[in-house]
Amino acid sequence: MLFEVTKYHQDLLKDFERLSAFFEVIDEVHLKNDNGFLIAYDLGCGSGVLSYFASKIVKKVIAIDKDSNIVKKAKCSLKNINVEVICEDILDHEFKDKADLIICETLDTGLIDEEQALIINHVLKYLKSNGTIIPSSVISIAEPISTSKQLDHVCYDDENNLSQENKISYKILGNFINFSEVDFYKKIDLKFKTKLIFKIDLDGILNSIKITTFTKLAEDLICGPTSMLNPPLLIPIKKEHVKKGDEISIFLEYELGGGIETIKTY
Repeated sequence: MLFEVTKYHQDLLKDFERLSAFFEVIDEVHLKNDNGFLIAYDLGCGSGVLSYFASKIVKKVIAIDKDSNIVKKAKCSLKNINVEVICEDILDHEFKDKADLIICETLDTGLIDEEQALIINHVLKYLKSNGTIIPSSVISIAEPISTSKQLDHVCYDDENNLSQENKISYKILGNFINFSEVDFYKKIDLKFKTKLIFKIDLDGILNSIKITTFTKLAEDLICGPTSMLNPPLLIPIKKEHVKKGDEISIFLEYELGGGIETIKTY
């Protein structure tokens, strides 16, 4: 099937690792369901490709996005199938029915710079008691790193959007910490704070931490960062000389959906 897309959404469609993971889990949910699904919500539907996948397993898909440009294109692409495309901010939408399946891919590293957590909190009451959410959760890890140049702001380790001269090289100095798992079947606390305790394996200058988020699509399927999904975050901290065997404590806090400007370390 051909989709009308913007340049950004064209790049999303080229991310075959991301697309194949979502297709696999939607198909897996279909095979495990005995009674058939009636209604699915695709929240932040973009070009509508996930709505198209879902249309094969439900009687009706309600697809919502606030970007009027991509909504026009999605309506054209999906006009002859069982998908209703709506242009509206999801947080303002009042859903009429409870869903068997909710798909929400407004994802970002740590859920910091996208509205996934806010959307989940808004729509949980519209999920049937035996309903399914895709993805089911996200898992975030942190690593102590030494960057080649001192960062003056939080930035993404994003191969797609950095020119060669702006790419940041770094060395991992110690163990990773699995510091957060956000479960989308429960109301999410938007204020996050934790204490990271790193064990240092290499001598060097610790000047940043790296956050990587993995998307848990189902119990047996985890999708790591891909070219268009959750590029790792590099967060500058106060520079410190460290040696192998040191134990370093750093407090990390941020607001889910609040933007990367809410990130604080101390």
